[in-house]
Amino acid sequence: MPNHEPSALRTNGSLTEAAYEALKERLVLLDIAPGEPLSEQALSLELAVGRTPLREALKRLESDHLVVTYPRRGTFATRVDITALSEISEIRRVLEPLAAGLGATRAVAEDRRQLEKLRDGLAALPADTSARDHMEWDLQVHRAIYRATHNDHLETALVRYGNLATRIWSVAAPRLDDVGSHIVEHIELLEAVRSGDSEHAERLMLEHMQAFEVRIRTVL
Repeated sequence: MPNHEPSALRTNGSLTEAAYEALKERLVLLDIAPGEPLSEQALSLELAVGRTPLREALKRLESDHLVVTYPRRGTFATRVDITALSEISEIRRVLEPLAAGLGATRAVAEDRRQLEKLRDGLAALPADTSARDHMEWDLQVHRAIYRATHNDHLETALVRYGNLATRIWSVAAPRLDDVGSHIVEHIELLEAVRSGDSEHAERLMLEHMQAFEVRIRTVL
């Protein structure tokens, strides 16, 4: 079927998506510090996008609770709400194991290739990998599992809550001595999903979620 969408709209849409993804990663990994103001002019130049797609991206980020806009004051990165950990964890303890089990059952060949690539990459991480880089690996692993479910609604929900959890994790990570061991736990999880062992994948993910909350609470 021919695409009758105006080319300008398609371009703005792709620019909005690019700006959204770039800013989302910086906000989640705290490259943009909590409470930091976001200058539309500076971001427009840095990301090479116009004001319209940038503002659309910021609206999406506000709905994700990653930025907040105040009239006549501007847009700011949201503060990391440590008190939300319990509520976020309640949701993730249910949905993350579900995603691991579904991913193991539904993953197609390309999904399994990506899971294998992540597994091998984690196994080869050097000992001096930074806490920030470990956080980025953690995001990649979870998002690959979400994609393998082939359930868009579940994936969207988990990305949102995973982003909020990662911001809390990123605050705590510099105070933890074993960030790397927590991330390396994913090697066995990735193999369980890749190999189609849904029961094992669900159990490993639940254990991972429980360990995550315990470790966070030791330093917050």
